[in-house]
Amino acid sequence: MPKRKILPIALTIAGSDSGGGAGVQADLKTFAALGVHGASAITCVTAQNPRRVIGVQPCSPKIVRQQIEAVFEELRPGAVKTGMLFSAEIVRVVAEFFKKRNCPPLIIDPVMISTSSAVLLKPSAIKILETQLLPLATLVTPNLHEAEILTGHKLMSVEDLRVAAREIHARFGCAALVKGGHLPVATKPRPTRRDGGAREAIDIFFDGRTELLLRASFIRGIRTHGTGCTYSAAIAGYLAMGLDLPRAVKCAKEFVTQAIIQSRRIEKYFVLSHSENVMRRK
Repeated sequence: MPKRKILPIALTIAGSDSGGGAGVQADLKTFAALGVHGASAITCVTAQNPRRVIGVQPCSPKIVRQQIEAVFEELRPGAVKTGMLFSAEIVRVVAEFFKKRNCPPLIIDPVMISTSSAVLLKPSAIKILETQLLPLATLVTPNLHEAEILTGHKLMSVEDLRVAAREIHARFGCAALVKGGHLPVATKPRPTRRDGGAREAIDIFFDGRTELLLRASFIRGIRTHGTGCTYSAAIAGYLAMGLDLPRAVKCAKEFVTQAIIQSRRIEKYFVLSHSENVMRRK
């Protein structure tokens, strides 16, 4: 029998999306597209579809911890990402697990509010996230709203994103990827395409040494959810494959951009494409 390739492993600790567009489902599809074996620890079961979140049922902190322990016992991941953690108790149990171990790179997607404005992280959990989990992180990937909560500042421009990334790094000791997809339109660069193409989504990465400005054009007429989950999962997947952090972030930006460009229709909605053809490691 020929020798089989050993796949890298990545772990997602996040909520389940019954609509299949975000959460653990998006993370596992991302890992698979990159050729990474995906393991998971479910933190919450959600009743949701592309339009709204109907209900959230958190798992017990005990079963969340047991899921993580079971993965690490036999399938030690090369990288870990967190998504929806929901409660202070779940945030605390995740932090306690990683605090006691020599852990792989840890990517924190501080999921706080859904696209449809449902609360996905209780206010009581934010302080625990800041004081116990973020100091353990390799990278945190807040969107504009989440970065405003973490910094306490309104972010209105690309320069604000740069300042926020540096402040988050200084405050929590981890690298920051501040995603500016929802910056006010007036602050974004003017369209450069002659056909008046969409403005750009700009993200800023800073790890204390390297700063990256990452650009991608908005795709007109396509509205999806799960992009943040896919973005952070792709970073974790590339790290599990052995890329360094700045390179993993660059490749993940390209991956999520292509996933949007190649998105598909389901009923009247668009869903990100997590096909193996979207992008492999360059």
